[in-house]
Amino acid sequence: MDRIAEFRKWKVQCLSKADLSRKGSVDEDVVELVQFLNMRDEFFTTSSCAGRILLLDGGINGFEVQKQNCCWLLVTHKPCVKDDVIVALKKANGDATLKFEPFVLHVQCRQLQDAQILAVRSTHGLEVPLSHKGKLMVTEEYIDFLLNVANQKMEENKKRIERFYNCLQHVLERETMTNLHPKIKEKNNSSYTHKKQRNQEKAHGQCITKENDKELENDDDDDLGINITIFPEDY
Repeated sequence: MDRIAEFRKWKVQCLSKADLSRKGSVDEDVVELVQFLNMRDEFFTTSSCAGRILLLDGGINGFEVQKQNCCWLLVTHKPCVKDDVIVALKKANGDATLKFEPFVLHVQCRQLQDAQILAVRSTHGLEVPLSHKGKLMVTEEYIDFLLNVANQKMEENKKRIERFYNCLQHVLERETMTNLHPKIKEKNNSSYTHKKQRNQEKAHGQCITKENDKELENDDDDDLGINITIFPEDY
């Protein structure tokens, strides 16, 4: 069996399995994006989360929270209010931590070139301990402040999902047109080769600082499709 046929078979098997997530279904804000990817021959999704605010009660032997070994006191994919957090905190016996987790999407890709199109990074998160051994360590005013921050991140996260989806559609449409017109593909490959040569000449004979190195990487990323420029790291 060739690799393409093997990938297609694997995709059918994975998408036919039951959803084993806690919610048991795809989050509303990413349903359209997930369906779009699964309709493409070169992708299929294995898990996703549109972004959420969590209150976790972990162990009392350290502040590192392991979600598989802790109690979920509260979880929401919508903006959160202080009263809900205060009520949930009363159930904490260990170290309760408030977290905001941004949009996550795990995708299996048919080949490396397809994976490069989906290469995106983001540091848009939040994790703050609130109690220790069941004792609240912060004021309600501070909890209210944290929730304002978390809710703002949730709103920004939704915008990023929309931006990612729109850019992904644009890149894949451009990729399809390139594959249908070999002359365009040849021209793009030639342009990419010239750009690589310019970058090598630029780097040669210089002391490459971190800033220069980052600039070279960003130049290359333009030809890989969607990359870190969609979700800037300075959020």
